[in-house]
Amino acid sequence: MSVQPIIQSLEKLIGLHESLLEISKQKTAVVKEGSVESLQPLLLKERKHVQALEQAEVKRQKAVQLWVAEYSPGLERATITGILEVLNDEQSKKELENITITLTETITELKQQEQLNQSLIQQSMQFVELSLNMMKPSIRNMNYGGKKSSDSTERSVFDSKA
Repeated sequence: MSVQPIIQSLEKLIGLHESLLEISKQKTAVVKEGSVESLQPLLLKERKHVQALEQAEVKRQKAVQLWVAEYSPGLERATITGILEVLNDEQSKKELENITITLTETITELKQQEQLNQSLIQQSMQFVELSLNMMKPSIRNMNYGGKKSSDSTERSVFDSKA
């Protein structure tokens, strides 16, 4: 019962997720600096990694389906957990379990990093909005003249009698 193709596809997924995590950390540094110009290339690089990740995930799913069809056609769930339940080889089982845990931990770390980035960007947007609001005068604060009163007791020189 060789699960080696599944393990290889999981290793590729781990590598891509770790690379994506590194890009995410770079994004954090760029957001902290406030450099929008540096953010664009990182976003492009990230998009390419996500596309590669999607392709690797499709390959992993195919490898799992092939293994299930060949070694355990009666298996209800074609998942790693389902394979671990029916796998007899303890060494392969342990290796598959460890690599799955590593992938899960990497994905969790990436998710936390992206949440940090989202929070930083949201705070930056709030700061920009606050700055713009402070620069924009409100109607109440516009002072285009002094207070005008209709019952003015002050008279100008021209209104006085000679």
